[in-house]
Amino acid sequence: MTQLWQPGTQYNIGDEVEYDGARYRIIQPHFSQGDWTPPVTPALWGRMQGGGSGHGHGHGHAQPSKPECHDPPQQHQQPSYGQQPIAQQPPKYGSGNGSDSESDGEGGRRKKNWYDIDSADKKKLGLAGGLLAGAAALGAGVIAYKKHEEHKDEAASQAWAANNWLEEARARAAQFNQFGPKGPYTWYLTQGKNIPQGALLVGTEHSWNLYVCRALYDGALVLGKASDAFKKGGVLGTQNKEVHVDTYEILLGDSNRLRWVPYSGKFSLASLGAQPIEGGREANGTRIYVVQAFHKGAVHPGKVGDGWDSAYIPYDGREKAVTEYKVLCLA
Repeated sequence: MTQLWQPGTQYNIGDEVEYDGARYRIIQPHFSQGDWTPPVTPALWGRMQGGGSGHGHGHGHAQPSKPECHDPPQQHQQPSYGQQPIAQQPPKYGSGNGSDSESDGEGGRRKKNWYDIDSADKKKLGLAGGLLAGAAALGAGVIAYKKHEEHKDEAASQAWAANNWLEEARARAAQFNQFGPKGPYTWYLTQGKNIPQGALLVGTEHSWNLYVCRALYDGALVLGKASDAFKKGGVLGTQNKEVHVDTYEILLGDSNRLRWVPYSGKFSLASLGAQPIEGGREANGTRIYVVQAFHKGAVHPGKVGDGWDSAYIPYDGREKAVTEYKVLCLA
């Protein structure tokens, strides 16, 4: 049965929808978002021949109701680690290079990451594409930047970076939905309080679980924590404050292929003796790694960089420095 397409809905193999008078059949299972309409996501939806009335108005006919804040979170039904993905011929678990794929899906040619482009190119692309206007459509929590007139170039550069990161995050999620895990961990795009199956549990605070998340903020790919108990789902720790976000990537992982390595004091990659999991980048390009630390009776997710005097966790509205912590590494 064909239904009107709606955001905030889990679509699976076999589903058909109608949007703007046209009918579409699903290609890749996913959790729909407001800006992922069928016409603009050909990787997710295939348009069907001769379908629809030709004069509809999309999902405007049926507005989805918002759940109350106390409702239990909806779960993404993407394949989790150790389970078979929804795909006709899924690859065997562990195939690939053991880390996030860098293929663009078109012959294996590697795309540049948002942080690989130099400032001049970012400014040129941002200004030429009019991305300042487009950045507003990314939604709260995807990017935050100061709109001062004297900093238009920098704002355009950050808008371009945010758009590029979000595209990469969507591609990672789509590949995972179709093919399943290709290594010991995956960053998976989600929204709000939707905690996917297979999210790597870091600790428990009071009665809620804490997971690792990341999102682009003010020119940096920032690490933080996620929980269905938080008002927006994700909380980043940056610039000595907590930033609440509702669009973020959450870390999925195979606990049998990852381990927490104890560390104390000033962090040095050379002395770690293991390969840490890179979680993001500072605005200046510094790599940051995933950590966990005990504080106030709970274990919290956090971050550390090479040469930092301590690790940091988002806590109580600020960033808390911790000198005793564990670094997430490949087993």
